[in-house]
This record gives sequence, structure tokens and C-alpha cells, in this order.
Amino acid sequence: MAHTTEPTDTAARGGTVSLADLEARAVARGSASGYGDDALIVCDRLVRVYSTDGIEVQALQGLDLLVERGELMALVGASGSGKSTLLNILTGLDVPTAGSASVAGCDLLTMDAATRLRYRREIVGFVWQQTARNLLPFLTAHQNVMLPMQLRGGGGPGGRRGRKARADELLGILDLAHCRDLRPAQLSGGEQQRTAIAVALANSPDVVFADEPTGELDSNTAEQVFAAFRRINDELGTTVVIVTHDAAVAEEVRRTVAIRDGRTASEVLRRTEVDEHGQESVVAQEYATIDRAGRLQLPRDFTEPLGIKERVLLELEEDHIQIHPDRA
Repeated sequence: MAHTTEPTDTAARGGTVSLADLEARAVARGSASGYGDDALIVCDRLVRVYSTDGIEVQALQGLDLLVERGELMALVGASGSGKSTLLNILTGLDVPTAGSASVAGCDLLTMDAATRLRYRREIVGFVWQQTARNLLPFLTAHQNVMLPMQLRGGGGPGGRRGRKARADELLGILDLAHCRDLRPAQLSGGEQQRTAIAVALANSPDVVFADEPTGELDSNTAEQVFAAFRRINDELGTTVVIVTHDAAVAEEVRRTVAIRDGRTASEVLRRTEVDEHGQESVVAQEYATIDRAGRLQLPRDFTEPLGIKERVLLELEEDHIQIHPDRA
């Protein structure tokens, strides 16, 4: 299934669409729809279809997602749920088949190659599971952090001196000052991933995406990495989206969105409450999600014990909806 977009004057002239143009276009479209006006990440009825040997596989089936600026959240799903497809779209590695998606006002459906490259350098940062994708082995930690700023070009804030100061600042925030002149092979697994976080932050992106960032780490080291994500979220205000199959990640972030069968299925929100004695505790509440088409996915833990398979009876009450199994 081919994706088509309406031609623009810039495209018709063969010019390059700038990030500013994409931002203005996304804002204009968002104003018309009213959906996700203030969100940093907006996915509206997102569809991605892959065709292999004449067989179509629908990886995303009208997925809706909003992520607010400054959030620390996780996308969780089993293999084949669609979370990796969604990550590829949000990081600019893939293009949706239908629907709409924008990050920081950048329309992900209409970027040309040059704009997509700038988007990946300036708007988003990445932390991958495999260290080889994050760090160059022949560069020190400090040189790895400086590299994205050098590739961005334009001199950067403060020139070379400013880039060096920025790299030192990030290594210090992540407790890596002692690793400044060490190469990746000389770092522990946790130090490598925290250095990767510093690299992802080098160009002050709007959002950092992390793909299974603790998948190859033990539990203690993983906690250090999650602590680093919380720190950059708290101190720098950076939006962080972690993609993982591990449901235990829900305990490390404030919001977890579960993806199932190419759609968002449920959310877990965590908040801190203080009791009458002044004691703080973290309370987690799970919610089912309703997409823009009004569809609701009922958890299997609820449907299987009641034998719910094909349909249910609904009753509208004054302040809630009752869902009953069909016993016909």
C-alpha cells in the first residue's frame, strides 16, 4: 500500500522542506483537528502496512498516542505488538502508511531525505541496546559526546570551546567525569550506556528515545541507567520515551503505555501520595485506553475468566458503563 501526500509549493519547485516548514504545517493541521494541540508527540490513527511476497502485514492498526513535553514514560509490548514499528516511525527510520504522526511539530509523513537527517540530528536523541550503535570504539567518552555537535555543523554554541564545555557538563551530570578520557572498551556496561545517554543529549534534543536500554545489563546496573534517565528528566527537563518488552519497567517511569496488536491497549500511571502522617508512597493505577475511533481493548485477564470472545452487552448508567458477557 503506497502512501501519498499532497504536493507542496516547495516540493514542486524541487526545494528542501525545512524543519520550520514542517513545524508550521503540523501546527496548522493540529489547530484544525484539536487533537494533541499541546503534546510533544502526536500519533493520530497511525497505520503501518508491510508487504512481503504479496502478503500484507498490518503492524500498526490505527494507533493513537499523545506524549506531553517533559514526560518520562515507557512503551511496553510483546514481540510483534508493533512497538518497534512505532519507534522506527518516531525516530525517522520509517514512514507510516496512513494516519499522522508528529514530534516537536515536525510532520513525519512529509519529510524529504535532507530534512529527515536534520530531524535525527537536532530534534531526537537515541540510546540503543547495542553499545556498538551508540559509541565509536576508537573515541574517548568525551570525544563521543562531542561528535554529534561536530556533525551538526554551524559552529555550535560557543564554537569548539562551547562544545567541549557541553560535553564536560553532560558527563558530569551523569557522574562520568572520571570516564572522560576512556574508550568504550575501558568502561563498564553501565558506564557505556550512561555515556550513550550523554551522546543522545549532546544537541539538546526535544526527546530521547531509548530502545531496550537495559536489556544487556544486570539489575543493579540497570537501576543506575534508569536513575540517569530520571536525572536528565528532572534536571534538564528532557522528554524520555523508553521502548521495552519488560513490564517491570513500569516501576521505573511515571507512565507506561502498553501496545497490543498494533494499538495502545492500556496505561499505568504512577503518582506520589502523602498520607496523614506525612509518609510518601507511590500509587500505581492501570487504565484501559479508548482510541480516537472509540475502540476499547479489554485485558485478557478480564475476558478469559468470563468467556468473553466475540461480543458483550453494554449498559449505560448515570456515572459508568457496565459490560456484561453475551450469554445468548
